[in-house]
Amino acid sequence: MKKGDIFEGVIEYIDFPNKGRVMADGQVITVKNGIPGQKIRAMINKKKGQRLEARLLEVLEKSPLETQPPVCHNFPACGGCMYQTMSYDAQLSMKETQVRHLLDPVIQKCGQTDEAGQPDYMFEGILPSPCQYGYRNKMEFSFGDDHKDGPLTLGLHKKGSTYDILTVDDCKIVHKDFTTILTAVLEYFHENPAPYYKKMQHTGYLRHLLIRRAQTSGEILVNLVTTSQESHDLAPLVEKVLSLPLEGTIVGFLNIINDSLADVVQSDETRILYGRDYFYETILGLKFKITPFSFFQTNSLGAEVLYSAARKYIGDTDNKTVFDLYSGTGTIAQILAPVAKKVIGVEIVEEAVEAAKENARLNHLDNCEFIAGDVLKMLDTISERPDFIVLDPPRDGIHPKALEKIIDYGVDRMIYISCKPTSLARDLETLMARGYRVEKVCCVDMFPGTVHVETVCLISRIK
Repeated sequence: MKKGDIFEGVIEYIDFPNKGRVMADGQVITVKNGIPGQKIRAMINKKKGQRLEARLLEVLEKSPLETQPPVCHNFPACGGCMYQTMSYDAQLSMKETQVRHLLDPVIQKCGQTDEAGQPDYMFEGILPSPCQYGYRNKMEFSFGDDHKDGPLTLGLHKKGSTYDILTVDDCKIVHKDFTTILTAVLEYFHENPAPYYKKMQHTGYLRHLLIRRAQTSGEILVNLVTTSQESHDLAPLVEKVLSLPLEGTIVGFLNIINDSLADVVQSDETRILYGRDYFYETILGLKFKITPFSFFQTNSLGAEVLYSAARKYIGDTDNKTVFDLYSGTGTIAQILAPVAKKVIGVEIVEEAVEAAKENARLNHLDNCEFIAGDVLKMLDTISERPDFIVLDPPRDGIHPKALEKIIDYGVDRMIYISCKPTSLARDLETLMARGYRVEKVCCVDMFPGTVHVETVCLISRIK
């Protein structure tokens, strides 16, 4: 088969993340954006040696796993909730299988097997999110259009598109307060036109609408992200949004100025148009201050499940020094601090470190230390030696040189929390080659309906 060829086939299974495998013409072809069991029509768009990738053109027959109707009118055009027509149990089962398909071969290859040659570790399944819908506490919506020169839209990217934006005014993975605010903002700019930012030309005014909402208190931050290329009186918009009938309470409305050429949400300047620039969220009885750009788990109730699973794996930390590497705003560090001698968190994002220090003060914890810097470099500056290490790296995993330094501490046990199991599998191979074994693994579904899954892994040093 060659580029441009069109074929039909059935998606036999899906590897993480979202890599459907179809057998056609005696070859395995990767097709994204499908569901196991769907009969599809697709076109080859990439060929590298024997590896073939194809773009999904049409679903010819539904999968037997699609047992429920979609819950929003943008399915399947929106690239967000791929699996919403599957039952939640089927989603959990698929994600669990995907993680095992990644970890089992690595553990087997490294020689950690039982008498039958099977991977010898405890896999404890997958823990569901407490909420299947309305679970996200943060959403970044983009301004644009859903076809060239079409009317202004505000929402999420079309599946497989870099430019086309769908207005997601009934998105089900956020609280309805989000979509009420989105609808009001979009209506305002239909009545008071302003150009959206065009990424190729680098011109325009409207970029993003960033909304954050505490699940425990219902406090809401509304952030309109614009360029500095135009000046608009936003007071009428603020008044319109503040008058909305919401379940939660808007505590701040901000105008974030972002002139970056990259398509990212960041701040060159933040103007508070109403209220304040933060709210508080509570996780496992601890209080956390959240600002527009705070790193914080986007499923607050799911985070309680994740951190409870990690805390169970960590066990006794009495009179021990714990390193929390890639610590973010210090959530895990503060959960462990009451039962540890000392917790040292290292995080490269300075704002997250300042938030972690403030959160520790809020929670009256005086045995937490937070250091701003790259883990690779900062480990050389810390005089203390850890008794236990918690790893919660970004999606790409741990830098190989940093991983070697971590291994050199020789701690008896570590916890690795991963949001990308392919990175976890790669790093586990290094850890096991250097004298560690995998004891227990469990998954936590933080993002129902989507391709993502969190994994918690307990690792111990072979004596």
